[in-house]
Amino acid sequence: MSLLTVGTVAFDDIETPSGRAEKVVGGACTYISLAASYFVSPVRVVSVVGDDFPEETLDYLRRRGVDLEGLQVKKGEKSFYWSGRYHSNFNSRDTLETQLNVLASFDPILPENYRNSDYLMLGNLTPELQMQVLDQLSHRPKLVALDTMNFWMDIALADLLKVIEKVDVLTVNDEEARQLSGEHALLKAAKVIHEMGPKYLIIKKGEHGALLFHRGQIFFAPALPLAEVIDPTGAGDSFAGGFMGWIAKTNDTSFENMKRAVIYGSAMASFCVEAFSIDRLKGLTPAMIENRVEQFADLVKF
Repeated sequence: MSLLTVGTVAFDDIETPSGRAEKVVGGACTYISLAASYFVSPVRVVSVVGDDFPEETLDYLRRRGVDLEGLQVKKGEKSFYWSGRYHSNFNSRDTLETQLNVLASFDPILPENYRNSDYLMLGNLTPELQMQVLDQLSHRPKLVALDTMNFWMDIALADLLKVIEKVDVLTVNDEEARQLSGEHALLKAAKVIHEMGPKYLIIKKGEHGALLFHRGQIFFAPALPLAEVIDPTGAGDSFAGGFMGWIAKTNDTSFENMKRAVIYGSAMASFCVEAFSIDRLKGLTPAMIENRVEQFADLVKF
């Protein structure tokens, strides 16, 4: 099975209560593809970088089975850059600087062999670009998932709703679910969002876990208590990569398997936050991942 993912490959400058990391590798597509690579191959990437992006990182992704044919490298230009500072609770943050650079003129072009991908993860990006990717597919994937954020709800809601109508799975956090639906109670919010198109809704609640909704059914996955959180950046994208990676690996889109996928996604997110950038996602083994999944399972056994 193949997984196509679309999003940013970027540089981040991050300050958290645990420290600071300057100009480190980030971007939704980077986290998604790396997390998914532990479950499925190939993971196909559609994104753009400048020629300032480290070749050693791209080589590492290739060794992990990530197909970078769809990654555009713009000569003489700079990669997308984001700088942010997290508050003491790690749940909220302030954006200090955003430099679109190559992203400002990004035209996502799918290589011919990408157009028949089995699964699709639309990472956080402008709804217009997400729709451009959907329009280039030669057939509908077995499952299409979309991650978005409140920023697009604020400035491009009409375009976002058109994309949401075409996907099977929507992932947002609890505040975004409330904003999108106009409902405060998450149960009511889920009902409203289902009517927009997605059959499945995942509401991420950070340190309080995640909720999966489908046709009146609800599954709750707790968050794993960690001794230390270093950097929450990329946790949601790592979740998406683990979630879609497991779905693609098993080729099973049933609600029961979606539950397992939520746990695997949560496990990958829990690794991600233990270090800055993608450092903790590197060098994982199947045994390490399964052990982390078992820790999640132990939390809800009674």
